[in-house]
Amino acid sequence: MTPDATTSTSALTSPIGGRGLRLRRWDPSAETDVETFLRGCSDPDFQRWNTPLRPITDLAAARATLLGKAEAAEAGTEASFCVEDADSGTPLGHVGVNRIDRAMRSACVGYWVLPEARGQGVATRALTLATRWAFTGLRLHRLELDHAVGHEASCKVAERCGFRYEGTLRGAMWEEGRRDAFRDCHLHARLATDPMP
Repeated sequence: MTPDATTSTSALTSPIGGRGLRLRRWDPSAETDVETFLRGCSDPDFQRWNTPLRPITDLAAARATLLGKAEAAEAGTEASFCVEDADSGTPLGHVGVNRIDRAMRSACVGYWVLPEARGQGVATRALTLATRWAFTGLRLHRLELDHAVGHEASCKVAERCGFRYEGTLRGAMWEEGRRDAFRDCHLHARLATDPMP
């Protein structure tokens, strides 16, 4: 059964808690959120594996991206969350449920972690929360996750969270820092009917 628009919009905007984390909507009007988002997207390790659709090189670009994400959440097509420590409220990273297709009950997931928060299981815990929420709150059936070939850390996060490797997508992602050349990526996916990892 496909969720109705009212339920979906509410689900897309409500905070999610658990596993020592809090996932809440990014706020484009909050300077700290804009600065944190820019810092995450400016990190060399993030840039090595990701090339955003639009360059995020300054505060104006970061704010514009967050405004776009807020609009997509209101439209029910995307949910982007700032990942915070549940106790301190310290920002740790980002997790998103993107390209939500209500007819097929599917979406794509992505995440990144700030440098100082790496090595603490943040990505695994955040993805676990977002996955559970997508299957129960949005009642989706299939979640896909892709990452550049060679990004072993992301591959391990996917596997720990029950996203099975399904194959290699040829030329499906931009090369590092370019929009005129492509690289392969691994496709992982998880179904609502798959056993919990």
